[in-house]
Amino acid sequence: MPTDTPTTAALQEELLRRARSRAARPAPAPETVRHGPAPLSHAQRRMWLMDRLGQGGASYSVPFATRLRGPLDLDALASALTALVRRHEILRTRYGQQDGEPYQEVLPAPEAMAPRVVETAAEGAGGLLAEEAHRPFDLAAGPVPRALVLRHGPQDHTILLTFHHIALDGASLETVAGELAELYTAATGGTAAEQPAPPQYADFARREQAATDRLEQGLRHWEARLDGISPLRLPRPAHPPADGGTRSAGTHTAPLDPRVPAALRELGRQRRATLFTVALAAGFAALHRFTGQDDLVIGVAGSHRQGAEMRGLVGLCVNTLPVRVNAGGDPSFTVLVERVREALLDAQQSREVPFDLILERLGAAARDTDGTALIRVSADVLGEPTTLRLPGTVSEYVEVGAGEAKFDLSFALVDTDAPAGLVQYGRAALDEEAAAALGVHYGALLTAVADDPDLRLSQLPGAVPAPRDKTDAHPAETLLRAHPGVAEAAVLAPAGGPLLAYAVLRGIGGPTPAELRSRLRAVLAPELVPAAVTLLDALPRTADGAPDPARLPGLPSAPAPEGARAEAVAEGFAALLGRQPRPDDDFFLLGGHSLVAVQLAERLRGALKLPLTGLDIMQARTPRAVTALLDARAEERAAAPTVTASRPRRSREGTVLVTGGTGGVGAFVLRELAAQGRPVLALARPESAHLVAGDGVDVIEGDLTDVAGLRKAVESADAVIHAACTFTRPEVDVTAMAAMVGAWSRGPFVFVSSVDAYGHPAGEWVAEESAPGQPLSPYGQAKLDCEALLLRAAGSQGRGGASAVRSPLVWGPHQRLRDQLRWGATGLLYQAAREGRPLVLPRPGTGGHAWFGAAWVHAAALARSVVSCLDAPVHGVANAVSGHVTWRDLAATLTELLGSDSEIREADEVHPDLDHRWHYHADRLSPSLRLQPGEDWRSVLAEMAGPSER
Repeated sequence: MPTDTPTTAALQEELLRRARSRAARPAPAPETVRHGPAPLSHAQRRMWLMDRLGQGGASYSVPFATRLRGPLDLDALASALTALVRRHEILRTRYGQQDGEPYQEVLPAPEAMAPRVVETAAEGAGGLLAEEAHRPFDLAAGPVPRALVLRHGPQDHTILLTFHHIALDGASLETVAGELAELYTAATGGTAAEQPAPPQYADFARREQAATDRLEQGLRHWEARLDGISPLRLPRPAHPPADGGTRSAGTHTAPLDPRVPAALRELGRQRRATLFTVALAAGFAALHRFTGQDDLVIGVAGSHRQGAEMRGLVGLCVNTLPVRVNAGGDPSFTVLVERVREALLDAQQSREVPFDLILERLGAAARDTDGTALIRVSADVLGEPTTLRLPGTVSEYVEVGAGEAKFDLSFALVDTDAPAGLVQYGRAALDEEAAAALGVHYGALLTAVADDPDLRLSQLPGAVPAPRDKTDAHPAETLLRAHPGVAEAAVLAPAGGPLLAYAVLRGIGGPTPAELRSRLRAVLAPELVPAAVTLLDALPRTADGAPDPARLPGLPSAPAPEGARAEAVAEGFAALLGRQPRPDDDFFLLGGHSLVAVQLAERLRGALKLPLTGLDIMQARTPRAVTALLDARAEERAAAPTVTASRPRRSREGTVLVTGGTGGVGAFVLRELAAQGRPVLALARPESAHLVAGDGVDVIEGDLTDVAGLRKAVESADAVIHAACTFTRPEVDVTAMAAMVGAWSRGPFVFVSSVDAYGHPAGEWVAEESAPGQPLSPYGQAKLDCEALLLRAAGSQGRGGASAVRSPLVWGPHQRLRDQLRWGATGLLYQAAREGRPLVLPRPGTGGHAWFGAAWVHAAALARSVVSCLDAPVHGVANAVSGHVTWRDLAATLTELLGSDSEIREADEVHPDLDHRWHYHADRLSPSLRLQPGEDWRSVLAEMAGPSER
C-alpha cells in the first residue's frame, strides 16, 4: 500500500493513534428503542456459544474490586447499584434460545440491590474475592452484577462487583465506575443524580444485525488477507497439568526499568506509530524468536464504539482483529514496527467485520487438523487499572485474578509506575519450562529494542525451545501407557479426522474403552482427549516399529460406520449442514461452526439419549469420529443396570425420592436404601439415568434447574432424601429447595447439608446447631438458606419431620468422590504430591490456632446416618462426622499412597484452602456413624488413590 501521500499518512496517524479506543468514524444516530426480545450482537453470540460449549468458566467473569479506606455508606451504595442497573438494561438482561437461535431479553428493573456484606480480616480477603469471582453466571436467568462488600474494619472495606463479559467490556467498566460514583454521591446527599439517558445495548445489537448484509466486501478482504495461514504450533506440556480440563493460566512477569516504556513511546513517535503498535511489534518479535516461524498472526482487541452517540453505552462492543505479519528476512526491529503498523492499519480498515463471521467464512481453515484455533496469541498494553472512587474515601485497586486464560499465549506491556513485560499462557497448551524462558526473553527483548531499535531479530533475546524427546509422544499416549492395565498404546491424528487412541491390555478383565477415555478426560485438556479408545489384541506395526495406520481400525480407510447411531449422525450432519456427508468429511469444511455444533449435539442427544456436547462435535469433527464417540458412551451405558420406567404416583408404599443419585454421596445412599429393601424413586437426567438404575429403583427425569420436574418428583414419593447440589450455583440450589418444600406434603424429608453452614466459628469445637460465624461462603450460605426453608415447613400441612445432616469432607470409593479429593478442598495437597512439589502446611500455632486439619466422613457412614433419619428424624440439624485428621497426617499419607518424594514443610502462612481448624461434635447420629471394618481414613484413602472405578 503506498504511504507517501499526505492524506494517507494522516489517515494512518489518526487510525493508529486511536488504536486503543477504535473510534475513527462517526456512528449513525441511535434508532428508536424497541422493546421485546432482541438478537444477540456478534460479540455476545460468541460469549453465549462459549457458555453453551462449556468453555466459559471464570474466563469470562469480569471482577472489579476496590479497597476503600474511609466511611462507607452501605445504604447509599445499594441505592447507587439499584439506579445503575435501572439505567443500563444490559445489566439486567437474560439470554434465551428459540428454534436454535439465541436472543436477549431485558428483565424488569429490581426494586433494590443490596450488596452482601461479610466481616473478614484484610489478610483473608483474597480467598473470598477469588471464590466470588469464580462463581459462574446463569445466562438464562440474567447476568445481573453481583455485589460483595468485605468489611475489614469500621472504615476499611473492599467492594467487589462481578459482571459477565457478555454484558460488559473494558470501556464499559470505566463508565460503570464513573456513574456509580456519581450515583453514590447523590445518594449520600439525598439528591437525584443528573445523568443523561444512556444508549441501550439491545438497540446497538439490532443495528449491527441489520448491517450484516453489508459486510460481504469486508469478509472477502479478510478471506484474502488470511489465505494460507496456519494455526501456530506451540510446544505442548511434557506432562499436562492435573487441572488441564480447565483453562488454568500461568503468568511470568519481568519488571522493566521505567525508561523502557518512554523509549518505546519515543520510537513510536519517530515511526508514526503508537506505543501499542510498538508493543505489538515486540510481541511478534518474541513470537518469531520463540517459534522460528515467519508467517504469524496475533489477535488484538478492536471496538465497535464509533462516535459521540456511543458514549455512555454499557455492553460488549469489542471485536478480535487478526493481525498477520511476516517476520522473515531477519529485519531490524524498526522495520518490523513498520510492517506491524501497515498490518494493523489494514486490520483497522475492516474492523467492522465480526470475528465470528470471519471464522465462519474461513471454515476448516480456521483450525488445524487437531482442532487448534487460528488465533492462539494476543497482545496488549495495560495501563493504570480502573478503580471505584467514592467521596470521602481513599481508593486502592485490588487484583482479583480469575486464574483462567482466554488465549493460549498473551503478551502485555504494563505501562504504569511499575512497568513490566508480562506473559500469560494456558497451562494445558504451553510447556511450563518453555513459558518461563519466554517470560524472561520477552522482558529482555523489550529492554533491548528500547536501547537499540535497529537490532535485527536474530540479535534479540529469545530462542526456539529445544525439541523434546520424541518418545514422550502424545500426552494421551503417555497416560494410557502409564495405566497399570495397559501394555501398549498409540494415539494417531489422521488427516481430516480427530485424535484416535488404541490400547492393548495386559490381561483379561482390564479397563473398558469408556474407563480409559474417562481417565484421559479427567486429566487432559479437551483438545488433547482422543475421540475414542479402541482395544486391540496387538498393535500392528510397520517394519521400523511405528504403528501401522493401514491396519488400525477406525481410520479413514476403514468401512463406513453402520447402525442407528451412524444413521442419526449422518442425518444430523445433512439436516444442519445441507449436504450428505461422507464418513470422514470435516464438520468445518462442510460449513459447520459453533452454533451448528451446539444444535447438532442437542439433536443427537435428544434422539439417542446419550450425553453429547457441542464441544464434542467440534473436537470429533467427522461423522465417523462422532459415531465412535457415541458408540463408546453407549457401551458405558450398556454396562449399567437396565433403567425401569417410572411408576404412577404412590404405586409402592414407602417410596423414597433420592436426588443426586449420580453423585458420590447419592450413590452410597442408593446402596443403603437397596440394602434395606426400600423402594426408591431416583431423580436423574435422561443421559445419566443408567447410572442410578437398579433393582427396586425407578427413575424420574429431571434436575435442579427443572422446577416443575422437582415438584412432580416430590409429589410422587412418600419420603425425600435431597443429596443433589450444584456446588457453584447457590441461587439454583435455594430455588430448587423452595420448589421441593412447596410440593412436600407427607413423610420425612432429609437434606444432606454441609459443615460449611457453620462458617468460621469462634471456638475450636463446634456443637451441633451452633450459630454460624462470619465469613460465610456463598456455598455455606446457600446450605443455611436451604435448611431454613426446610425446617420452617416441617410438621405443617401433613408434612413429616425434617433433618438437615451436615457433612464435612466425604471420602469413599466412587469416581465423583475421587474427583473431590483431587480437585476439591484437599486438591492443593493431592496435586502437589502427585507432581512431586513441596507440600507447604500451616505450622500449629499460626494465627493463634493450635490445630489445622479437616473433618471427614466415610460415604457409607454418611449414607447410614441419612437413611436413619427417615425413621427417626432429628427435627433440626445434626453433624455426620467420622473423625478429624491433621494436614500433616493427610499429607504424609497422600505422598505414601502416590509414591511421591514431595517434601512436607511447615510455614507461618496459611493457604486459604488449608485455613481449617475446627472439630465438629457428632452426637445425634453417632450410632449410624460407628465405623465398620475398612472405613478408617487410611483405608478409604488407599481405595480412592488407587485405579479409578466406575
